[in-house]
Formats: sequence, C-alpha cells, structure tokens
Amino acid sequence: MPTLLDFRRRIRSVKNSQQITRAMKFVAAARLRRAQEAALAARPYARELARMLRSIMARIEEPQHPLLARRTEQNVLVLVLSGERGLAGAFNTNILKKANEFFRSNKDKKIVTIPVGKKGRDALKKAGFTFAGEYINVLTRVDFGTAREIANLITSLYAKEEVDAVYIVFSEFKTVMTANLVVDKLLPVESIQETEEGAAAKGETQVDYLYEQPKEQLLDKLLPRYVETQMLRAMLESSAAEYAARMTAMESATKNAGDVIETLTLHMNKVRQAAITKEIIEIVSGASSTA
Repeated sequence: MPTLLDFRRRIRSVKNSQQITRAMKFVAAARLRRAQEAALAARPYARELARMLRSIMARIEEPQHPLLARRTEQNVLVLVLSGERGLAGAFNTNILKKANEFFRSNKDKKIVTIPVGKKGRDALKKAGFTFAGEYINVLTRVDFGTAREIANLITSLYAKEEVDAVYIVFSEFKTVMTANLVVDKLLPVESIQETEEGAAAKGETQVDYLYEQPKEQLLDKLLPRYVETQMLRAMLESSAAEYAARMTAMESATKNAGDVIETLTLHMNKVRQAAITKEIIEIVSGASSTA
C-alpha cells in the first residue's frame, strides 16, 4: 500500500511533467502559426506556376526536355518527409506507414530514397534502404535554399537517367486536428493531357497567357523552378503538419496529466483519511483501556 509520501512524490512528478508538456504545447502553437502562414502562402504560387507551365506545354506541339522524358519505371527515387523529433503523436508513424505501403506496391522495382527529417532517416536506415542523399534538421526552419538543393539533386539524378521516376511522400497540412498523407509524382512532369484532366476534375479554368520569350526557353526555365517550388511547398506543408501534430499531442498529454493528478489526489486523500481514522480509533481504544 503506497504511503502518503509516495503519493506526494508521484503527484509532484506528474505536475512537473505537466508543466513541460504545457510549455511544449505553447511553443508548438507559436511555431505552428508561422509555419501555417508560410504553407498557405506557398500554395497560390505553386498553383499558378503549375498552371503557367501547363499553358506553355499546350503551346508546344511536342515539348522536349530531360525532365519530361518518360522511361519504364525500374529505378524509383522516393523522398520521405518526416519529423525531426518525436513527441508528435502518430505523425512520424503515419508517414512511414504511407511510405512502406508505397514500397510494398513497388517491390518489383529498385527503390532509392532521400529522407528529409531525422525520424525518417533513422527508420529507413534501420530498414536497409539505399540513400541517394539525406537531409536532417531542415524542416524546423524551411528555407528556399535547402529546397533548391534537394531539387537540384533529384533533377540531376533524373536527367542522368540514374532514376526513372521521382515520388515524394509527405503530410499535407489540412487543419490542426487532421492532415492529409500524400504521395506525389515529381518527375517526370505530367503531360498536358494529364494535368488538364486533373484541373478539369478540380474545376480549374485554363488561363491564356501572353509571353515575350520563346516558349521553349520559358519551358527550360520553368521546369526546374516547378520542381523547386513543389519541393518547397511539400517541406512547408510537412513542417506545419508536424507542429500541428505536436501541439495536439502535447495538449492531450497535459489533459491526461491533469486526470492522473486528480486520481492520485483522490487516492491520497483516502489514504490520509484512513490514517486519521485509524489514529482516532487507537486514541479512543487507549482511553477506554485506561479508564
């Protein structure tokens, strides 16, 4: 039977943990606001750039570019965007689960990965995957320079025909409580027919742009920028989703700690009341025996 001292120590320990989880919740909430604003701000640019790229590709009868070349998918490069730290609920677990589903569905192909995030790097290394590169501690503060570096690496591998397709697995930010696990195909860039079908399904309208430069020259400039933008958007979305998951997890942990403290306090009061009752009975019994 635990003593009053044991209960007090336990309650003190849980209160200290509650203070930590509450502080982590506030820190995640503050960082989530900035990450959410950045992710939402990146969406219109990425959408308009993709729309402009579709318009240029529609004006060229047979667009030619290394990033448009289609090959049989034998060597596949997969970028897995995970968290840098734990204590984010099932965020990292869900990302790795989604990636493993993709790996199983493509088990007849040679898979090469680029982990972005420490948790994904550790899990993929333990599973024995081959890395074409790795990036850690880059999602805490996402910058365009890192996104460009990753994009240059994957476009170089694709242009050299070392890989036949490039996919990216990440968590797209939806709301604080929910996220959308996404597997996007980065390379080869989708053809105009495929993108038009997808745009029609989403209810998007095509815009007729006027260009000063030759269409082929614009295509050469926009295709690498398109990959960089998609990479940046995925990193921003993943960062915001991770902070949202951490804030939710820490809020739940703080609430659970409060429930544990309440339960322990109730048990402690029962033990103290039993001890007081026992002392009263001993005093009364002693007084009766002396009388």
